[in-house]
Amino acid sequence: MKTYKFTSVIWKEKEGYVPKCPELGVASAGDTVEKALKNLKEAIEPYLENAKELGILEEIDEIGTTERFTSLLKVAKA
Repeated sequence: MKTYKFTSVIWKEKEGYVPKCPELGVASAGDTVEKALKNLKEAIEPYLENAKELGILEEIDEIGTTERFTSLLKVAKA
């Protein structure tokens, strides 16, 4: 089984949290950060299965195995 590394961006909404994987365009939701991440993982798994069936998993292999770094960037408006 291959392990992929994707980015997760999470933000707070009125009624929970929304996590999104920007590399795949997959998003989910949850009442807590932990639940939101669990739900995102569960949404990505069938996405990968579908990509395999469509024969495009090789494209995702490159995205999901490339090392990425994230950082919070604060920009002040003049």
